[in-house]
Amino acid sequence: MNLPHPSTDQITLPNVLAALGDATRLAIIGCLARCDQSDGLVCGQLHGLTSKTNLTYHVAKLRDAGVVNVRQEGTKRRITLRRGDLDQRFPGFLDSVIVSAIDLPAVETTMRELGVETSCL
Repeated sequence: MNLPHPSTDQITLPNVLAALGDATRLAIIGCLARCDQSDGLVCGQLHGLTSKTNLTYHVAKLRDAGVVNVRQEGTKRRITLRRGDLDQRFPGFLDSVIVSAIDLPAVETTMRELGVETSCL
């Protein structure tokens, strides 16, 4: 099953800003920024941020806005930042968001639970 993602030129700043206007979604971005960018995270690794239902909702909002890529891997969904696409559309914007998001308390807690000690920026 392929999930719909906007193409690079369909990513708009109002949609990205709306998606990032939520603390849980910012925490998801912070967690993704602190992990290996090529691998991302599976949804189950982010359950410390919110309930499974809410996590699904928030990841869908980020995907619909073009902030993250979500791909099916068996029964799991792997989430990665669309850094290249966002940097192409809005140079430097994602870096500014990440600087604010990586130190959120929810990110620190989740990364500790995952055993990630340092930032991978």
